[in-house]
Amino acid sequence: MQRFFWMIGVLCFYGLGAANAQSISLREALYIAKTQNPNLKTELYQIKAAQADSTTAALRPNPSFHNETIQLTQGKNFAPRTSWSDPLNRQSLFTLTKPFQLAGQRQKKIDLAKEQIDLSNKNYQETERGVFAEVASKWMEVYTAHKQLDILKIAKSNIDSLSDINKVRLKNQVITQTDFMRTQLLAKEYELKVKSAEQDLSNRLMELSYLIGSQVNDIDISDQFALKGDLGLDSLLQEALANRSDIRAAQSLINVSNKNISLQRSLAVPVPEFGFMWNPQNTINYAGFTVTFDLPLFSRNQGEIKKAYILKDQSEQQYAAIKSKAQTELMTAYASYQTQRQNTHKFTDGLLKQAEHILANVKYAYLRGGTTLIDFLEAQRSWLETQQQYYDALQLYRQSYIQLLYASGLIGQLAG
Repeated sequence: MQRFFWMIGVLCFYGLGAANAQSISLREALYIAKTQNPNLKTELYQIKAAQADSTTAALRPNPSFHNETIQLTQGKNFAPRTSWSDPLNRQSLFTLTKPFQLAGQRQKKIDLAKEQIDLSNKNYQETERGVFAEVASKWMEVYTAHKQLDILKIAKSNIDSLSDINKVRLKNQVITQTDFMRTQLLAKEYELKVKSAEQDLSNRLMELSYLIGSQVNDIDISDQFALKGDLGLDSLLQEALANRSDIRAAQSLINVSNKNISLQRSLAVPVPEFGFMWNPQNTINYAGFTVTFDLPLFSRNQGEIKKAYILKDQSEQQYAAIKSKAQTELMTAYASYQTQRQNTHKFTDGLLKQAEHILANVKYAYLRGGTTLIDFLEAQRSWLETQQQYYDALQLYRQSYIQLLYASGLIGQLAG
Protein backbone atom coordinates (compact mmCIF):
# COMPACT_ATOMS: atom_id res chain seq x y z
CA MET A 1 0.00 0.00 0.00
CA GLN A 2 2.82 2.42 0.86
CA ARG A 3 4.49 1.60 -2.44
CA PHE A 4 1.24 2.36 -4.26
CA PHE A 5 0.92 5.82 -2.67
CA TRP A 6 4.60 6.47 -3.35
CA MET A 7 4.06 5.76 -7.07
CA ILE A 8 1.00 8.02 -7.12
CA GLY A 9 3.05 10.82 -5.55
CA VAL A 10 5.81 10.41 -8.15
CA LEU A 11 3.30 10.51 -11.00
CA CYS A 12 1.66 13.64 -9.57
CA PHE A 13 5.04 15.28 -9.17
CA TYR A 14 6.04 14.63 -12.76
CA GLY A 15 2.56 15.58 -13.95
CA LEU A 16 2.74 18.94 -12.20
CA GLY A 17 6.25 19.47 -13.51
CA ALA A 18 5.08 18.82 -17.05
CA ALA A 19 2.16 21.22 -16.61
CA ASN A 20 4.43 23.94 -15.25
CA ALA A 21 6.88 23.42 -18.10
CA GLN A 22 4.16 23.71 -20.73
CA SER A 23 4.97 26.39 -23.29
CA ILE A 24 2.29 28.84 -24.41
CA SER A 25 1.46 30.15 -27.84
CA LEU A 26 0.83 33.79 -28.63
CA ARG A 27 -2.92 33.20 -28.69
CA GLU A 28 -2.78 31.59 -25.24
CA ALA A 29 -0.67 34.45 -23.88
CA LEU A 30 -3.20 37.01 -25.09
CA TYR A 31 -6.10 34.96 -23.77
CA ILE A 32 -4.55 34.83 -20.30
CA ALA A 33 -3.69 38.52 -20.37
CA LYS A 34 -7.31 39.34 -21.16
CA THR A 35 -8.31 38.35 -17.62
CA GLN A 36 -5.04 38.49 -15.66
CA ASN A 37 -3.19 41.61 -16.87
CA PRO A 38 -2.75 44.04 -13.91
CA ASN A 39 -3.62 47.13 -15.96
CA LEU A 40 -6.82 45.57 -17.26
CA LYS A 41 -7.80 44.55 -13.74
CA THR A 42 -7.31 48.15 -12.63
CA GLU A 43 -9.29 49.56 -15.55
CA LEU A 44 -12.16 47.21 -14.76
CA TYR A 45 -12.84 49.17 -11.57
CA GLN A 46 -13.65 52.23 -13.70
CA ILE A 47 -16.56 50.32 -15.21
CA LYS A 48 -17.78 49.25 -11.78
CA ALA A 49 -17.51 52.86 -10.54
CA ALA A 50 -19.55 54.08 -13.52
CA GLN A 51 -22.18 51.45 -12.77
CA ALA A 52 -22.31 52.70 -9.18
CA ASP A 53 -22.81 56.25 -10.49
CA SER A 54 -25.73 54.93 -12.53
CA THR A 55 -27.32 53.61 -9.35
CA THR A 56 -26.86 57.01 -7.72
CA ALA A 57 -28.42 58.80 -10.69
CA ALA A 58 -31.56 56.67 -10.47
CA LEU A 59 -32.16 57.46 -6.77
CA ARG A 60 -34.93 59.89 -5.90
CA PRO A 61 -34.27 62.71 -3.41
CA ASN A 62 -35.13 62.00 0.22
CA PRO A 63 -38.03 63.78 1.99
CA SER A 64 -37.14 66.33 4.66
CA PHE A 65 -38.58 66.56 8.17
CA HIS A 66 -38.44 69.91 9.96
CA ASN A 67 -39.41 70.98 13.50
CA GLU A 68 -39.52 74.35 15.24
CA THR A 69 -40.56 74.76 18.87
CA ILE A 70 -40.85 78.00 20.85
CA GLN A 71 -41.46 78.19 24.59
CA LEU A 72 -42.53 80.99 26.90
CA THR A 73 -39.61 81.78 29.19
CA GLN A 74 -41.10 84.19 31.71
CA GLY A 75 -43.54 82.89 34.27
CA LYS A 76 -45.63 86.07 34.27
CA ASN A 77 -46.65 85.22 30.73
CA PHE A 78 -47.71 81.66 31.52
CA ALA A 79 -51.37 80.73 31.25
CA PRO A 80 -53.12 80.81 34.66
CA ARG A 81 -52.36 77.88 36.88
CA THR A 82 -49.83 76.30 34.44
CA SER A 83 -46.14 75.48 34.57
CA TRP A 84 -43.51 76.04 31.85
CA SER A 85 -44.01 72.55 30.41
CA ASP A 86 -47.74 72.98 29.83
CA PRO A 87 -48.72 72.89 26.12
CA LEU A 88 -50.56 76.21 26.65
CA ASN A 89 -47.15 77.87 26.94
CA ARG A 90 -45.60 76.32 23.84
CA GLN A 91 -45.92 76.52 20.05
CA SER A 92 -44.52 73.92 17.60
CA LEU A 93 -44.19 73.62 13.84
CA PHE A 94 -43.74 70.26 12.05
CA THR A 95 -43.19 70.06 8.30
CA LEU A 96 -42.60 67.14 5.98
CA THR A 97 -41.49 68.11 2.47
CA LYS A 98 -40.29 66.27 -0.64
CA PRO A 99 -38.17 67.74 -3.47
CA PHE A 100 -39.57 67.23 -6.98
CA GLN A 101 -37.14 67.21 -9.91
CA LEU A 102 -38.75 68.98 -12.84
CA ALA A 103 -37.69 69.26 -16.49
CA GLY A 104 -36.78 65.54 -16.59
CA GLN A 105 -33.73 66.05 -14.38
CA ARG A 106 -33.73 62.55 -12.94
CA GLN A 107 -34.10 60.87 -16.33
CA LYS A 108 -31.35 63.04 -17.77
CA LYS A 109 -29.06 61.98 -14.94
CA ILE A 110 -29.84 58.36 -15.73
CA ASP A 111 -29.17 58.89 -19.44
CA LEU A 112 -25.85 60.57 -18.69
CA ALA A 113 -24.82 57.75 -16.34
CA LYS A 114 -25.61 55.17 -19.04
CA GLU A 115 -23.43 57.00 -21.53
CA GLN A 116 -20.64 57.16 -18.96
CA ILE A 117 -20.85 53.38 -18.50
CA ASP A 118 -20.56 52.98 -22.25
CA LEU A 119 -17.56 55.33 -22.26
CA SER A 120 -15.91 53.31 -19.48
CA ASN A 121 -16.42 50.13 -21.52
CA LYS A 122 -14.88 51.75 -24.59
CA ASN A 123 -11.92 53.00 -22.56
CA TYR A 124 -11.47 49.46 -21.22
CA GLN A 125 -11.41 48.13 -24.77
CA GLU A 126 -8.80 50.73 -25.69
CA THR A 127 -6.66 49.69 -22.72
CA GLU A 128 -7.13 46.08 -23.80
CA ARG A 129 -5.97 46.93 -27.33
CA GLY A 130 -2.78 48.45 -25.93
CA VAL A 131 -2.20 45.49 -23.62
CA PHE A 132 -2.64 43.01 -26.48
CA ALA A 133 -0.09 44.90 -28.59
CA GLU A 134 2.36 45.02 -25.68
CA VAL A 135 1.97 41.32 -24.89
CA ALA A 136 2.33 40.34 -28.55
CA SER A 137 5.48 42.45 -28.93
CA LYS A 138 6.98 41.00 -25.76
CA TRP A 139 6.10 37.47 -26.92
CA MET A 140 7.96 38.21 -30.14
CA GLU A 141 10.96 39.45 -28.16
CA VAL A 142 10.99 36.13 -26.28
CA TYR A 143 10.74 34.28 -29.59
CA THR A 144 13.69 36.19 -31.04
CA ALA A 145 15.73 35.72 -27.85
CA HIS A 146 15.01 31.97 -28.14
CA LYS A 147 16.23 31.86 -31.72
CA GLN A 148 19.31 33.96 -30.96
CA LEU A 149 20.17 31.56 -28.15
CA ASP A 150 19.66 28.56 -30.43
CA ILE A 151 22.00 29.83 -33.13
CA LEU A 152 24.62 30.74 -30.53
CA LYS A 153 24.40 27.20 -29.17
CA ILE A 154 24.84 25.85 -32.71
CA ALA A 155 27.84 28.09 -33.25
CA LYS A 156 29.30 27.05 -29.90
CA SER A 157 28.73 23.39 -30.74
CA ASN A 158 30.58 23.85 -34.03
CA ILE A 159 33.50 25.54 -32.31
CA ASP A 160 33.59 22.94 -29.53
CA SER A 161 33.68 20.20 -32.14
CA LEU A 162 36.44 22.00 -34.00
CA SER A 163 38.34 22.48 -30.75
CA ASP A 164 38.25 18.73 -30.08
CA ILE A 165 39.43 18.01 -33.60
CA ASN A 166 42.23 20.59 -33.38
CA LYS A 167 43.37 19.09 -30.10
CA VAL A 168 44.07 15.86 -31.94
CA ARG A 169 45.54 17.70 -34.90
CA LEU A 170 47.87 19.58 -32.59
CA LYS A 171 49.19 16.31 -31.17
CA ASN A 172 49.77 15.14 -34.72
CA GLN A 173 51.50 18.49 -35.48
CA VAL A 174 49.04 19.26 -38.27
CA ILE A 175 48.29 22.75 -36.87
CA THR A 176 50.23 25.19 -34.76
CA GLN A 177 49.76 25.99 -31.10
CA THR A 178 48.49 29.43 -32.10
CA ASP A 179 45.63 27.98 -34.18
CA PHE A 180 44.65 25.69 -31.33
CA MET A 181 44.63 28.57 -28.81
CA ARG A 182 42.55 30.68 -31.16
CA THR A 183 40.00 27.90 -31.36
CA GLN A 184 39.84 27.57 -27.59
CA LEU A 185 39.55 31.33 -27.14
CA LEU A 186 36.63 31.51 -29.56
CA ALA A 187 34.94 28.60 -27.75
CA LYS A 188 35.16 30.52 -24.47
CA GLU A 189 33.76 33.65 -26.14
CA TYR A 190 30.77 31.69 -27.40
CA GLU A 191 30.27 30.21 -23.95
CA LEU A 192 29.99 33.73 -22.50
CA LYS A 193 27.64 34.79 -25.28
CA VAL A 194 25.39 31.77 -24.62
CA LYS A 195 25.20 32.65 -20.90
CA SER A 196 24.29 36.26 -21.73
CA ALA A 197 21.65 35.08 -24.21
CA GLU A 198 20.19 32.71 -21.61
CA GLN A 199 19.91 35.56 -19.11
CA ASP A 200 18.34 37.81 -21.73
CA LEU A 201 15.75 35.10 -22.48
CA SER A 202 15.03 34.65 -18.77
CA ASN A 203 14.55 38.42 -18.32
CA ARG A 204 12.13 38.65 -21.22
CA LEU A 205 10.14 35.67 -19.96
CA MET A 206 9.78 37.43 -16.61
CA GLU A 207 8.57 40.58 -18.38
CA LEU A 208 6.07 38.52 -20.37
CA SER A 209 4.88 36.86 -17.16
CA TYR A 210 4.14 40.27 -15.66
CA LEU A 211 2.22 41.42 -18.72
CA ILE A 212 -0.05 38.40 -18.86
CA GLY A 213 -0.37 38.19 -15.08
CA SER A 214 0.72 34.56 -14.90
CA GLN A 215 3.98 32.65 -14.67
CA VAL A 216 5.45 31.77 -18.08
CA ASN A 217 8.19 29.15 -18.19
CA ASP A 218 8.54 29.11 -21.95
CA ILE A 219 6.74 29.90 -25.21
CA ASP A 220 5.79 27.73 -28.14
CA ILE A 221 8.38 28.79 -30.71
CA SER A 222 6.65 26.68 -33.37
CA ASP A 223 3.66 29.02 -33.27
CA GLN A 224 3.12 30.65 -36.66
CA PHE A 225 0.35 33.18 -36.14
CA ALA A 226 -1.25 34.79 -39.18
CA LEU A 227 -4.16 37.09 -39.92
CA LYS A 228 -7.02 35.51 -41.80
CA GLY A 229 -8.48 37.90 -44.30
CA ASP A 230 -7.57 40.74 -46.61
CA LEU A 231 -4.55 42.86 -45.77
CA GLY A 232 -5.42 45.56 -48.29
CA LEU A 233 -4.87 49.10 -47.09
CA ASP A 234 -8.37 50.31 -48.01
CA SER A 235 -10.14 47.51 -46.17
CA LEU A 236 -7.90 47.95 -43.13
CA LEU A 237 -8.59 51.68 -43.10
CA GLN A 238 -12.35 51.11 -43.20
CA GLU A 239 -12.02 48.55 -40.42
CA ALA A 240 -10.01 50.96 -38.29
CA LEU A 241 -12.43 53.87 -38.70
CA ALA A 242 -15.38 51.63 -37.90
CA ASN A 243 -14.10 49.50 -35.05
CA ARG A 244 -10.92 50.96 -33.53
CA SER A 245 -11.54 51.27 -29.83
CA ASP A 246 -10.07 54.76 -29.35
CA ILE A 247 -12.31 56.11 -32.16
CA ARG A 248 -15.35 54.46 -30.60
CA ALA A 249 -14.37 55.87 -27.22
CA ALA A 250 -14.15 59.34 -28.76
CA GLN A 251 -17.62 58.91 -30.25
CA SER A 252 -18.91 57.79 -26.86
CA LEU A 253 -17.38 60.89 -25.27
CA ILE A 254 -19.36 63.07 -27.69
CA ASN A 255 -22.54 61.27 -26.59
CA VAL A 256 -21.61 61.91 -22.96
CA SER A 257 -21.13 65.60 -23.76
CA ASN A 258 -24.54 65.84 -25.42
CA LYS A 259 -26.24 64.20 -22.45
CA ASN A 260 -24.37 66.49 -20.08
CA ILE A 261 -25.60 69.57 -21.98
CA SER A 262 -29.16 68.35 -21.69
CA LEU A 263 -28.73 67.72 -17.96
CA GLN A 264 -27.09 71.05 -17.19
CA ARG A 265 -29.82 72.94 -19.02
CA SER A 266 -32.48 71.12 -17.03
CA LEU A 267 -30.67 71.97 -13.79
CA ALA A 268 -31.36 75.65 -14.52
CA VAL A 269 -34.98 74.93 -13.52
CA PRO A 270 -35.49 75.28 -9.73
CA VAL A 271 -36.22 72.16 -7.69
CA PRO A 272 -39.34 72.89 -5.61
CA GLU A 273 -40.16 71.19 -2.30
CA PHE A 274 -43.79 70.41 -1.54
CA GLY A 275 -45.05 69.11 1.78
CA PHE A 276 -47.43 69.15 4.71
CA MET A 277 -47.33 71.28 7.81
CA TRP A 278 -48.75 70.72 11.32
CA ASN A 279 -48.61 73.66 13.71
CA PRO A 280 -49.88 73.21 17.32
CA GLN A 281 -50.10 76.66 18.93
CA ASN A 282 -51.01 76.76 22.62
CA THR A 283 -53.03 73.51 22.25
CA ILE A 284 -54.73 74.83 19.11
CA ASN A 285 -53.83 72.69 16.06
CA TYR A 286 -53.24 74.15 12.64
CA ALA A 287 -52.52 72.19 9.45
CA GLY A 288 -51.58 73.26 5.96
CA PHE A 289 -49.32 72.90 2.93
CA THR A 290 -45.84 74.24 2.27
CA VAL A 291 -43.84 74.92 -0.86
CA THR A 292 -40.23 76.11 -1.21
CA PHE A 293 -38.21 76.87 -4.34
CA ASP A 294 -35.32 79.02 -5.44
CA LEU A 295 -35.97 82.25 -7.29
CA PRO A 296 -33.71 82.10 -10.36
CA LEU A 297 -32.74 85.76 -10.27
CA PHE A 298 -28.94 85.41 -10.24
CA SER A 299 -27.91 81.77 -10.63
CA ARG A 300 -29.41 79.77 -13.50
CA ASN A 301 -26.54 77.30 -13.85
CA GLN A 302 -24.99 79.48 -16.54
CA GLY A 303 -21.41 78.41 -15.81
CA GLU A 304 -22.04 74.68 -15.98
CA ILE A 305 -24.10 75.05 -19.15
CA LYS A 306 -21.29 76.98 -20.83
CA LYS A 307 -18.76 74.44 -19.60
CA ALA A 308 -20.88 71.60 -21.02
CA TYR A 309 -20.82 73.20 -24.48
CA ILE A 310 -17.06 73.71 -24.23
CA LEU A 311 -16.57 70.05 -23.30
CA LYS A 312 -18.65 69.05 -26.30
CA ASP A 313 -16.46 71.14 -28.61
CA GLN A 314 -13.41 69.54 -27.01
CA SER A 315 -14.78 66.01 -27.51
CA GLU A 316 -15.54 66.72 -31.17
CA GLN A 317 -12.03 68.08 -31.69
CA GLN A 318 -10.61 65.02 -29.96
CA TYR A 319 -12.65 62.74 -32.20
CA ALA A 320 -11.32 64.45 -35.33
CA ALA A 321 -7.74 64.28 -34.01
CA ILE A 322 -8.01 60.58 -33.18
CA LYS A 323 -9.42 59.77 -36.63
CA SER A 324 -6.51 61.60 -38.25
CA LYS A 325 -4.07 59.83 -35.94
CA ALA A 326 -5.59 56.46 -36.77
CA GLN A 327 -5.21 57.05 -40.50
CA THR A 328 -1.59 58.13 -40.09
CA GLU A 329 -0.72 55.19 -37.83
CA LEU A 330 -2.34 52.72 -40.19
CA MET A 331 -0.61 54.04 -43.31
CA THR A 332 2.83 54.08 -41.66
CA ALA A 333 2.27 50.63 -40.13
CA TYR A 334 1.20 49.23 -43.49
CA ALA A 335 4.27 50.69 -45.23
CA SER A 336 6.56 49.26 -42.54
CA TYR A 337 4.85 45.88 -42.81
CA GLN A 338 5.43 45.73 -46.56
CA THR A 339 9.08 46.75 -46.21
CA GLN A 340 9.85 44.27 -43.42
CA ARG A 341 8.13 41.45 -45.30
CA GLN A 342 10.33 42.09 -48.34
CA ASN A 343 13.45 42.19 -46.16
CA THR A 344 12.57 38.86 -44.58
CA HIS A 345 11.98 37.24 -47.97
CA LYS A 346 15.50 38.25 -49.04
CA PHE A 347 16.92 36.09 -46.27
CA THR A 348 14.66 33.11 -46.89
CA ASP A 349 15.17 33.30 -50.66
CA GLY A 350 18.92 32.64 -50.52
CA LEU A 351 21.03 34.46 -47.96
CA LEU A 352 20.63 31.84 -45.23
CA LYS A 353 21.40 28.92 -47.54
CA GLN A 354 24.32 30.80 -49.04
CA ALA A 355 25.88 31.46 -45.62
CA GLU A 356 25.42 27.81 -44.58
CA HIS A 357 26.90 26.59 -47.85
CA ILE A 358 29.96 28.83 -47.50
CA LEU A 359 30.54 27.75 -43.91
CA ALA A 360 30.28 24.07 -44.79
CA ASN A 361 32.72 24.42 -47.72
CA VAL A 362 35.27 26.43 -45.74
CA LYS A 363 35.09 24.00 -42.79
CA TYR A 364 35.59 21.06 -45.14
CA ALA A 365 38.56 22.80 -46.78
CA TYR A 366 40.10 23.77 -43.44
CA LEU A 367 39.91 20.27 -41.99
CA ARG A 368 41.76 19.02 -45.06
CA GLY A 369 44.37 21.75 -44.97
CA GLY A 370 43.05 23.59 -47.97
CA THR A 371 42.58 26.92 -46.16
CA THR A 372 43.58 28.71 -42.97
CA LEU A 373 41.86 28.98 -39.60
CA ILE A 374 41.32 32.68 -40.27
CA ASP A 375 39.18 31.84 -43.29
CA PHE A 376 37.14 29.39 -41.25
CA LEU A 377 36.60 31.84 -38.40
CA GLU A 378 35.57 34.51 -40.89
CA ALA A 379 33.06 32.12 -42.47
CA GLN A 380 31.77 31.20 -39.00
CA ARG A 381 31.40 34.89 -38.08
CA SER A 382 29.63 35.61 -41.37
CA TRP A 383 27.24 32.69 -40.84
CA LEU A 384 26.41 33.80 -37.31
CA GLU A 385 25.84 37.42 -38.36
CA THR A 386 23.57 36.28 -41.19
CA GLN A 387 21.54 34.12 -38.81
CA GLN A 388 21.26 36.93 -36.27
CA GLN A 389 20.30 39.44 -38.95
CA TYR A 390 17.65 37.06 -40.21
CA TYR A 391 15.97 36.71 -36.82
CA ASP A 392 16.28 40.43 -36.22
CA ALA A 393 14.55 40.98 -39.56
CA LEU A 394 11.96 38.34 -38.69
CA GLN A 395 11.27 40.07 -35.39
CA LEU A 396 10.87 43.44 -37.13
CA TYR A 397 8.57 41.80 -39.70
CA ARG A 398 6.33 40.19 -37.11
CA GLN A 399 6.34 43.26 -34.91
CA SER A 400 5.35 45.40 -37.91
CA TYR A 401 2.55 42.88 -38.47
CA ILE A 402 1.47 43.26 -34.83
CA GLN A 403 1.65 47.05 -35.15
CA LEU A 404 -0.52 46.84 -38.27
CA LEU A 405 -3.11 44.83 -36.35
CA TYR A 406 -2.91 47.34 -33.51
CA ALA A 407 -3.34 50.32 -35.82
CA SER A 408 -6.29 48.71 -37.60
CA GLY A 409 -7.98 47.65 -34.35
CA LEU A 410 -7.76 43.94 -35.29
CA ILE A 411 -5.21 43.00 -32.64
CA GLY A 412 -7.94 41.21 -30.69
CA GLN A 413 -8.14 38.59 -33.45
CA LEU A 414 -4.87 37.13 -32.22
CA ALA A 415 -6.54 36.36 -28.89
CA GLY A 416 -9.28 34.35 -30.57
